[in-house]
Amino acid sequence: MMASFVIWGVFSPIAGQIQELFQLSTIQKSLLIAAPVLLGSILRIPMGIYTDRFGGKRVFAMTMLFLTIPLLLAGFVHTYWMLLICALFIGMAGTTFAISLTYVSRWFPPERQGLVLGLAGLGNLGGAVASFSLPFVFNQYGFQWVFWSLAIMIVLVTAIFWIGTKDLPSPSQKKTFKQSMVVLKDQSTWYLSLFYFLTFGGFVAFGAYLPTFLKDLFHVSATDAGLKTAGFVVIATLIRPLGGYLADRIGSRSVLAVVFTGMIITSLALAGSMHQFTSFSICCLVAATLLGIGNGAVFKMVPEVSSGNTGAVTGIVGAAGGLGGFFPPIVLGIVKDLSGAYTLGFVMLMVFACACLWMNLATRRMLLNKQRTLAS
Repeated sequence: MMASFVIWGVFSPIAGQIQELFQLSTIQKSLLIAAPVLLGSILRIPMGIYTDRFGGKRVFAMTMLFLTIPLLLAGFVHTYWMLLICALFIGMAGTTFAISLTYVSRWFPPERQGLVLGLAGLGNLGGAVASFSLPFVFNQYGFQWVFWSLAIMIVLVTAIFWIGTKDLPSPSQKKTFKQSMVVLKDQSTWYLSLFYFLTFGGFVAFGAYLPTFLKDLFHVSATDAGLKTAGFVVIATLIRPLGGYLADRIGSRSVLAVVFTGMIITSLALAGSMHQFTSFSICCLVAATLLGIGNGAVFKMVPEVSSGNTGAVTGIVGAAGGLGGFFPPIVLGIVKDLSGAYTLGFVMLMVFACACLWMNLATRRMLLNKQRTLAS
């Protein structure tokens, strides 16, 4: 999954250079960053269901090999719109999240799901690898080899994956798409999607747009911004298993209450530190910690919704998280063009965190009341 996340995040670290190369506006650059997130998010739903039906090994390998096509084509484009189309299909890399977590969750009992899925989520480190390495490749070898080198890498990784992994036997009676989507009737699917829209969406959005923040606000070079963004991604990813472990021990809702409260405070602090590099950096590190813990805590709850439809739930919740990373870069680009500052964007983040905190507390009370009713 780490390799696919390098590909999914290919445009963010080099967005500044691409903007200069193709003479793009801020909104055009934001669309280029966000385009892979869109397709990679929406298609997590069918890919998760296909994983339930056909097995993670086969679906994962076919998805990885498909990625070689838009990667090779991207190196030949000469117009922004052709590059944007390639970016959209490169977004298929993001679907491997639903495939991987569905595949991994089948091998472990419920009481270990939080930690195990948190460890599987370490594949998000691919975003850090992209931030660290791709600006160097662009500067040394040019625009084309950023994409061609990734195409070569994905073929090698797919071969290793195919040789080194195995699948559980497919279920004798496979669910139809309609049967899999019955999880949409469960309210748990919807509030987990809301929570993941914030936690994973925030992680993706920060990882995608932090280089732009650093360049626009503090005039940091592309390479230096990539290194700092890699630090954000590493922290958020490495701490994700801790979120799953804490959720195993004290419950996901307790962990998420702390996460959402922390994000409300951090969002306000970010809005007030747009011209103070040290304060802004500290706030970003705090956000990375909170979002990483939140990601682990949310996915601890996913297999509990419907054990027979884990792929469908993973796909839906994962899609919501991916879409949470799609909209903020576009909104931030519009806010910046209209107001000349990013402040309003962080205020909107604070409002959304408040909504998640309220929903978490409300559903927790509903669950407790239901348990008391059953006990009596």
